[in-house]
Amino acid sequence: MQKTIKQPAIIGSYHEDDVLFLLKDLSAIKLEDTTKNREVRMQSGGHYSESLPIEYQPPKEYVDLFWKTLHEYKRKVALCIGIVAEQIYELKGERTVLVSLARAGTPVGILIKRYLKRRYNVSLKHYSISIIRDRGIDENAIHYILNEHPDGIIQFVDGWTGKGAISIELTKACQDFEQKYGIALDDTLAVMADPGYCTKLFGTREDFLIPSACLNSTVSGLVSRTVLNDQYIGPEDFHGAKFYKELQAEDVSNEFIRLIDDEFTSISEEAHELSLKKGQENIDAVFLGMKDVKKIQAEFAIESTHYIKPGVGETTRVLLRRVPWKILMRDSSSPFVQHILMLAKEKGVEVVEYPGLNYLCCGLIKSVKEKNR
Repeated sequence: MQKTIKQPAIIGSYHEDDVLFLLKDLSAIKLEDTTKNREVRMQSGGHYSESLPIEYQPPKEYVDLFWKTLHEYKRKVALCIGIVAEQIYELKGERTVLVSLARAGTPVGILIKRYLKRRYNVSLKHYSISIIRDRGIDENAIHYILNEHPDGIIQFVDGWTGKGAISIELTKACQDFEQKYGIALDDTLAVMADPGYCTKLFGTREDFLIPSACLNSTVSGLVSRTVLNDQYIGPEDFHGAKFYKELQAEDVSNEFIRLIDDEFTSISEEAHELSLKKGQENIDAVFLGMKDVKKIQAEFAIESTHYIKPGVGETTRVLLRRVPWKILMRDSSSPFVQHILMLAKEKGVEVVEYPGLNYLCCGLIKSVKEKNR
């Protein structure tokens, strides 16, 4: 039976050549709730994808730190993009269809596309779709892509890895998709930074600050986190998201892309050489980060590993949209954690020196259930 495929909504502030979001526009629906209310619901059996956090709008000092960090590390970011882009092109060539995981993967997918256009003068198609922990990937979006590009080879893209939950979710989703439809998908996740050792396709395994992790929608095309709520998403719909047009004055999404894109010409030869070197190495995905997570879980008597978020990117997310309990810090002098220290101070969150981490830092989420019994 032919599957009904809906057309995507045109949302987001990125240029249409950069990405097409395969998402249902839920902008008119009130989905936001306070961090505390969402945390109570999530820890009482609800799912994070059913609602949205209120978008944190940082103070001027924090935004200034974002720009300072971006200008200091734009070459490093560009080099990591170049390395992973070269590997993708070597493996899959011009038939590659970039499929980034919204929303952290979206700017990385755009930059990979831009790099390959500059370096090889190829214009790959790039889509951004939803994947949700414990609920899988948006199968309607995958069907849309396969219908549009019957000869294409999908390459999934994300920003970074933490403990590997999305890598595991993607592998399971690809297995389920093949079982249901008889179509095999490559579950290898391409990321800029893989501090959790969760994939073989990465720019670096250093746990460093990816500037796009510092902000929310204002560095991700003004698109919210993705939503999967049966009240608004039917069986034939794409997963949903909101387009925060009201934040256009604060939007830095395209400026972020432009600044990194401008670095590509100067780093392309080095990126090519480093990717060739990587191709000769025996690289495994050993999920090293889970060792840290299990140790922390035992030491701090934490009920679920879902409450432990390792790495700079994930710790930032804990402070921006969860109820943080503590921040474990391997090296508080690192330039990659200064925004985390600023957020922790602003929110009154304890920072604990924790020298044995594989990651630079780790965010612990507060258990809020006891107070509501």
